[in-house]
Amino acid sequence: MVSSEMTDDGSGPVRSPGTGASGGMPHGTRLDPFLEAYAERARSMTSSEIRALFAVASRPEVVSLAGGMPFVSALPLDAVADTFRRLIAERGAQALQYGSGQGMEVLREQIVAALMPLVGVHAHPDDVVVTVGSQQGLDIVTRILCDPGDIIVAEAPSYVGALSVFAAYQAEVVHVPMDGDGLDPDALAETFRQLAAAGRRPKFLYTVPSFHNPAGVTQGPDRRRAVLDTCQAFGVPIVEDDPYGLLGFDGEVPRALRADDAESVLYLGSFSKTFSPGLRVGWVVAPHGVREKLVLATEASVLCPPQLSQLAVSAYLAEQPWWDQVKVFRELYRERRDALISAVQSHFPAETTWTTPSGGFYSWVTLPEGLDSSSMLPRAVTARVAYVPGSAFYAGNAKRLGKRSLRLSYCFPDPDRIREGVRRLAGVIESELELVHTFGSPVAHTDPALSARDNARIAGQSQAPGPATE
Repeated sequence: MVSSEMTDDGSGPVRSPGTGASGGMPHGTRLDPFLEAYAERARSMTSSEIRALFAVASRPEVVSLAGGMPFVSALPLDAVADTFRRLIAERGAQALQYGSGQGMEVLREQIVAALMPLVGVHAHPDDVVVTVGSQQGLDIVTRILCDPGDIIVAEAPSYVGALSVFAAYQAEVVHVPMDGDGLDPDALAETFRQLAAAGRRPKFLYTVPSFHNPAGVTQGPDRRRAVLDTCQAFGVPIVEDDPYGLLGFDGEVPRALRADDAESVLYLGSFSKTFSPGLRVGWVVAPHGVREKLVLATEASVLCPPQLSQLAVSAYLAEQPWWDQVKVFRELYRERRDALISAVQSHFPAETTWTTPSGGFYSWVTLPEGLDSSSMLPRAVTARVAYVPGSAFYAGNAKRLGKRSLRLSYCFPDPDRIREGVRRLAGVIESELELVHTFGSPVAHTDPALSARDNARIAGQSQAPGPATE
């Protein structure tokens, strides 16, 4: 085992004879002897703000409006337990064995027969690849499509888990603004034109069109058509992430982009929000050639999705009134959304704006001028309330766009806890405003690494995703 000692001035590790560039194990530091051994792509891997919050937000005295954890206690847990018991007792040899890299045929048949028609998609079971949650779907899609330095276009703000995947594969994310109706198709077309003028073509557009995470907005039918038309005109495929599509509060399920373009849209679905995140079962619907590559990528990473989880989901769909359970979740989350919005209206300062989601788990809040959601977070935790700062949902230098924003999740706490959490957070915001009014805002500055256009956008569009409900 190579040892590594710091120099007297603490400036770096002391090299031991016979190691490092001349052979043997590479040098690191006393804390991480593998520091110099990491691949380039590992150097961009950093802990997200959400992960860093988990330890604090899980404390019982803290009201967590941070993580998007489904309220699984609303499930018929006795029936679920009985399903698992019978699976092991009657089909244990199959449930505990290896399976197909594409996923079980029976579950793929159920996905295309029972779930995909709800979003307007008609597909064949062969078009489906079962994944270890939709997060693995994001990973294998990016793996087979992107080389280091490739461009991915994504909404601003965008799902933090997707941004982590894109960073891991060393793709460059170019953000496109949103407004109250989701992704702005005019801004999307302008982004494509600018990239084309620079000789660059995006590998795909990543979008969450229904009940967006984190913005809480939804693309309407006309907006979806415009986004599709724009991508088709520029020859850019779409990765459509739809974990919340069945969780609308008005009863209508938005039509998927995939429903109107089966050739260039890859659809990601998940049972995490409508059944159980702990089972880690999702799926990708993809064109035939892409599907084959996705299966190969799955086999290379996990060999196959877990048989037990797939059988449990399949049995749940076959034996339980799962659609009635989705309706239970809808009403539960609607009640909690209402509790959040009414509390925000009652307690937040007048200069604050927010989105009122029509489904899903999240509302996007923009703070009054002069506040910084990241620097405010420690004070909020001290006040026993947690949220996710807006900068978590932007890539690279665009993180500045989220400086005044934050995401509030209402899916897990009960309504009274939500109201108490908002009350605590409002007190923190008021205290921050008093400091700003007393001492002034920090001096605004631009980042020399950004273009003039980017700096202007930071200054003028910091309230993305646009029109909000007050």
